[in-house]
Amino acid sequence: MNKSKRDYFDYLFAGIGSVLIAYVLYPILTLFGEQIVDIGSLLKAFRDEVVLEALRNTLFTSLISTFLALILGVPLGYLLAKREFKGKALVQGIVDLPVVIPHSVVGIMLLLAFSRRILDSYTGIIMVMLFVSVSFVVNSSRDGFLAVDPKLEYVARSLGASKIRVFFTVSLPIAFHSIATGGVMAWARAVSEVGAIMVVAYYPKTAQVVVMEYFNNYGLAASRPIAVILMGLSLGAFALLRALIGRLSKSA
Repeated sequence: MNKSKRDYFDYLFAGIGSVLIAYVLYPILTLFGEQIVDIGSLLKAFRDEVVLEALRNTLFTSLISTFLALILGVPLGYLLAKREFKGKALVQGIVDLPVVIPHSVVGIMLLLAFSRRILDSYTGIIMVMLFVSVSFVVNSSRDGFLAVDPKLEYVARSLGASKIRVFFTVSLPIAFHSIATGGVMAWARAVSEVGAIMVVAYYPKTAQVVVMEYFNNYGLAASRPIAVILMGLSLGAFALLRALIGRLSKSA
C-alpha cells in the first residue's frame, strides 16, 4: 500500500473518531459554557452547606471504596493472570457481572443481602461503590500481570527469592501502571454512581444524590451549578491522578 492510500485510511478513521470525541465534549462544554454566564448561582452553591457536605461525603466514600477495591482486587487479578484452576471462567464471569447489572438492581440486591445494617449509612454507600467499581481493578490488574514476562519471575525464584518477594519486587512494579489505571477507573465509577446509592443510602447525602434531588425539586437551573462543581472536581482529580501515575510508572 502506498503512502497516499495509507493517509486516506488514517484520515477516514480520524474523521470517524472525531465524531465520537465531539459527541463526548459537546455536552461537557455546554454545561460549563452555560454556567459561565451565571456565576452567581455557582458561588451560591459553594456556600450551600448541603452541597459542601455532600461533596465531602462523596470524596470520603469513593476513596475508601477504591482502597478496598485495590486491596481485594489486585490479588484476584494476579491469580486470574498467572494461575489455571477449575472454575476460572466462572470466576471471571462473576467479576464482570457488576458491569452489566442495572444500578437500581444493585441497590435492591445489597439491601436484600445486608438489610438494615447498610441502610442510610456510610457503610452502605461504600459497599455500593465497591460493588460497581471493583471489576475495573480486577480486570486491569489481570491485564497488567499478564504482561509480566514469566521468565523474569522464574529468574528471581531461581536466585532464591520467595513468591511474595517476587510479587512485590518483580510482578507488581511491572504491572503497576495497569493496576493504577484500574484504581483511577474504579474511583471514577464510584463517584459517578447514583442509582444504587439512592436505593441503599439516600442519607448521608452524596453529591450525586444532591444533584438528582435539586433537579427533581427545583429544576435544571438549580442542579446545574452542583453538576459543574462535581464535574470540575472529577476532571481535576482524574487529571491529577493520571499525572501522578505517569510519574510513578516512570520511577518504577
